[in-house]
Amino acid sequence: MGSKFGENQEFSTEEFQWFLEQVKKHFNFDLTGYKPHRVKRRIEMLIKKYNLKSYKDYYGLISKDKKKKEEFFDRMTINVTEFFRNPEKWWELRDKFIPQLLRESGVKFKAWSAGCSTGEEPYSLAILLEELRAPSTSKVHATDIDIGVLTKARLGEYEERSFVNTPPQYLKKYFDLTNKGTYKVKDIVKKRVLFRRHNLLQDKFESGYDLILCRNVVIYFELETKMELYEKFSKALRPGGLLFVGNTERIFNYRQLGFEVASPFIYRKL
Repeated sequence: MGSKFGENQEFSTEEFQWFLEQVKKHFNFDLTGYKPHRVKRRIEMLIKKYNLKSYKDYYGLISKDKKKKEEFFDRMTINVTEFFRNPEKWWELRDKFIPQLLRESGVKFKAWSAGCSTGEEPYSLAILLEELRAPSTSKVHATDIDIGVLTKARLGEYEERSFVNTPPQYLKKYFDLTNKGTYKVKDIVKKRVLFRRHNLLQDKFESGYDLILCRNVVIYFELETKMELYEKFSKALRPGGLLFVGNTERIFNYRQLGFEVASPFIYRKL
């Protein structure tokens, strides 16, 4: 149990900026586009957790200890997700939008789950592609900055709590119950999803996507960074392609970015 040291500890902005520079330089992880108060609060919680005196001490810790470094990445890129989150939007995709996109793109259909976390989102989409009997060439690119969550995503094994919105028939059809009481994604679904590491703020975006899902990710970014991301997503979509965002992430200047509203939280590239 931690001591009471540091409970009222103050850390300077200079220390915080120094830490961000080290992380960018040595871990290739640029946090400058994230909301600084959120980042600062989360790092300082970790500093206090280990009863350290400074950002320098914490940087020393994560430089030497791989597990502590993974914990740091995980805290910065908060990974809270579940299958078919906001289910009514997923059923709208299944019943209306994906069939339309498949008709337009045929065997060339490709989607991108940006900031895919532990894989629930891209696997949800892959299940809908299976349900709609999409060609086997229809793929979901799934990316995240966090290597740890990508490892979990590739494994594709989940606790029961991840399925609060999953129809029982999907659970039975697309998952195997393990002897640990967890559920493992079947290969038929896994084959549709291609996982890789990608940094939304630094790496290039592919183009020609029919559908991009980026949900509950941009809420962590500053307004300017958000607008840059939405612009890059627009360029990454083909005309007629869709951007599906989280239920707290309405895009107010969508027209300026070349979108129209297809449905609440679903934007069509013009």
